[in-house]
Amino acid sequence: MAVFSRRAGIATLVAGFASLAFLSGPVGAADITIKHASGETAFSKPPVKVLTYDIATLDTLTALGIEVAGVPGGNKPDYLSKYAGDGVAKIGTLFEPDYEAVAAAQPDLIVVAGRSRAKYAELAKIAPTIDLTISPENFLGEAEENVRKLGTLFGKQEQAEALLAKLAASSAQLKQKSANTGKSLLVLTTGGKMSSYGPGSRFGMLFSDYGFQPAETTGSKGTHGNPASYEYILEKNPDWLFVIDRDAAIGRDGAARSMLDNEVVGQTTAWKNGHVVYLDATSWYLVGGGITAMQKTVDQLLAAVDKT
Repeated sequence: MAVFSRRAGIATLVAGFASLAFLSGPVGAADITIKHASGETAFSKPPVKVLTYDIATLDTLTALGIEVAGVPGGNKPDYLSKYAGDGVAKIGTLFEPDYEAVAAAQPDLIVVAGRSRAKYAELAKIAPTIDLTISPENFLGEAEENVRKLGTLFGKQEQAEALLAKLAASSAQLKQKSANTGKSLLVLTTGGKMSSYGPGSRFGMLFSDYGFQPAETTGSKGTHGNPASYEYILEKNPDWLFVIDRDAAIGRDGAARSMLDNEVVGQTTAWKNGHVVYLDATSWYLVGGGITAMQKTVDQLLAAVDKT
């Protein structure tokens, strides 16, 4: 099937699924075509055995009450800890599938996104595969569409819409409050180094979707951000400093708090006013667009600004 643009795919998906509301039978009563970032995939019934390389999908399916049969190895948030046990097939890493394990599992659906999307073509030879990669330029919108796609595919539309309605209400509340917080800077720490991320970057949703005003407005596009230093943080002198500790997200000893506790950063407005927020690193770095992770993110940001 032909590859198409993501935005066009989302629009077509919504139009195509609208007809399902008039069916008297279950979702599986008619073919469903999911349009996604790497093409389109048809299903004649809801998948039963699901493998996912996308932790956001694992998050959302868990919230919808759908069991997943196989996941990549590596760190998982506490609420997904059951997928770290021996009872779930391990199908490689986030970047490198174990193709033999995938084939042996005989899945009805494989999900890739982001880190694993380069393996889409090979995995699609084994079983129906969808690519739920999210663009940082439209993070929240595309993440919400992914929740709807999964809800529709598995016959969980009502549950999906209820979760999305809760997220929309709290996100609107956050955006109203964040507009008056001054300038914000987001940095990621790892291995004793730092990078900053501005609008349009991997973590640009802090600004585009959650309403905080950036202390930096250029650069930091893409995955890795821009190298940053203590002096850079002081130069930008944010009113709020948001920190993602990558080491903590991947199961290493996190050191962000001790790194930033120094005389240079201590001169910033954010530090003086107690406006340094250590974000839930697993939600931001590993899970991203999962419905539970997004709600946890909004709740944490709301709690932070409500303290002021």
